[in-house]
Amino acid sequence: MSNEASDVVFDSSVVLAWLLSEPGSDSILPLIPRAIISSVNASEAHAQLVRRGIHSKAAWESVVSSVRAVVAFDSAQAETAGSLIKETLPYGLSLGDRACLALALAMHSPAYTADRAWAQLKINVEVRLIR
Repeated sequence: MSNEASDVVFDSSVVLAWLLSEPGSDSILPLIPRAIISSVNASEAHAQLVRRGIHSKAAWESVVSSVRAVVAFDSAQAETAGSLIKETLPYGLSLGDRACLALALAMHSPAYTADRAWAQLKINVEVRLIR
């Protein structure tokens, strides 16, 4: 997938905020046509919806309709995500969080999240909080 200059990367928390009408979701609608998400984060959002009782197929369709594209988590992103552990561990970031950041790094795009801890990160990714 080639990077479009206007790509933005969504964390699973952003997709869930949108789908569940949580605070900050009003800012997401104009971003959806430009949004991409790591397959790891899409899986996380899907699992959260299924856990809430939404049928698996409907949950997946909701997740993928919330972004322009789901991007496969490849070996380069896996290496980057692993390398971010020291910088992110003090803030409690998960593998999924690091997958999102790895995609943002690879695409040279801002990462959107609802997780305020990301604002403390000292890495080469522009982090934008939705709330």
